[in-house]
Amino acid sequence: MAEAAPLQVKNRAIITVCLMIATLMQALDSTIANVALPYMQGSLSASYDQITWVLTSYVVMAAIMTAPVGWLAARFGTKELFIACLVGFTVTSMLCGIAQSLVEMVLYRLLQGAFGAALVPLSQSTMLDIYPAEQRGVAMSIWGMGVMVGPILGPTLGGYLTADFNWRYVFFVNLPFGIAAVLGLALLMPARQSRAKGGFDWLGFGVLSLGLSALQLALDRGEQLDWLNSNVIIAAFILAGLGFYLFIVHMFTAPRPFIPREIFADRNFAAGLFTMFMVGMVLLASSALLAPFLENLSNYPVAAAGLVMAPRGFGTMFAMLVAGRLTNRVDPRLLMLFGYILLGLSLSMQDGWTPATSERYMITTIVTQGAGLGFVFVPLQVVAFYTLAPAMRTQGTALLSLLRNVGSAIGISVTSALLDRMTIYMHADLMSHLTPFSRALQVGGAVGRYWNPATKSGAAQLDALVTTQAQIIAYMDDYKLMFLATIPAAACLLLMRRPARPAPMPKDHSAVME
Repeated sequence: MAEAAPLQVKNRAIITVCLMIATLMQALDSTIANVALPYMQGSLSASYDQITWVLTSYVVMAAIMTAPVGWLAARFGTKELFIACLVGFTVTSMLCGIAQSLVEMVLYRLLQGAFGAALVPLSQSTMLDIYPAEQRGVAMSIWGMGVMVGPILGPTLGGYLTADFNWRYVFFVNLPFGIAAVLGLALLMPARQSRAKGGFDWLGFGVLSLGLSALQLALDRGEQLDWLNSNVIIAAFILAGLGFYLFIVHMFTAPRPFIPREIFADRNFAAGLFTMFMVGMVLLASSALLAPFLENLSNYPVAAAGLVMAPRGFGTMFAMLVAGRLTNRVDPRLLMLFGYILLGLSLSMQDGWTPATSERYMITTIVTQGAGLGFVFVPLQVVAFYTLAPAMRTQGTALLSLLRNVGSAIGISVTSALLDRMTIYMHADLMSHLTPFSRALQVGGAVGRYWNPATKSGAAQLDALVTTQAQIIAYMDDYKLMFLATIPAAACLLLMRRPARPAPMPKDHSAVME
């Protein structure tokens, strides 16, 4: 398939910086408010369950509004939609910062999620449009830093702003960057004529929104409501299944669905969707498990835990830069395979973590894991769009973002539920082996003097020890599950076609950034 010529643009470097600002703003806001929730709870007079809707409302609306981004861009124009969404995101960020009640905060977060949903897919499709084929590996490595590193740095930046200033600055920080990005894109971003005609597929959008919102509700509230022991969660899963079923039937039977059927016929892109879903599961789930392991089991202070976790982001950035340079020289599928090997190795290393594991070994493991994700992410962007028609790029980037977000939500929920359930199961199993007849627990023994189950303090210390051991085993089971999740993703490499080495471009496209 012939590759479409890139858009003729000036000041490509400035456009890239503005696109990166928009991407980083949206990625940061998915996690930056997490550490500020306790402070918001007091200011907004909300309970714990109520304040979590500050996070849930944003994620749910962002997931729902990601799906129609392709149609909206084709109907109104990529530049016009991008600038409108960036302005809306910046304004609603300020509204979140001045919210005086929980109702206001949730409403503004819903609007912020709706406007922010388009920023990541539109920035990616614009990068693909303005860079020639031989420079897309580097372009995607630059763009991918915002997507991958943003959620990692979010809690650290949020904690700093909340501790040294006020939780409201978590939202105010978007204002100067939003203004700079809007001005830069309004002046320099190339415009493409809109192509879509006719009405919007409201039925398809409605049933997909039902499926996404019900699934997100079930995943967010499942752990608190005890999953399938709650009628609310059962109903949410039923509605999610019904919504997705109706959407699939509608997509294959409607004359003009808002997500075109033809996009799934592209083998590279279809395999890329599944791969992105699995990468999303591991990306945030592995990060979400690190903090409680370091703080609760290894007794690291919060600041020390943050320093141990930070190298993961550096590993990702380094791998992205290297992968971006090598994508046009080496088969991208080999780079992705190398990334899967690093990712699997790091998860195997984590499978042996205990509170006694050295800090150096932990950092080595975390850096290896970040590098593995980076080597998978960048070549995936190139391979997935290799054979996809340029007219479907915006639709494709929106679907990739949607699958990554859904995979992240499922990964966090599944690993959290498995951690809790396996801790309970292993606690019961380990306690069944401790009886008054165990030699180590007999009062006359050295251990028995401290862990004598016949005394209140001894029983409490023994229970705490067993709980710690049960949690260690439960974490190991989570890491094994994530390791297994990388296997089908790696198998998708067999379905992908290798991109042809791009021909040399004219001199006016020889520079990476103009």
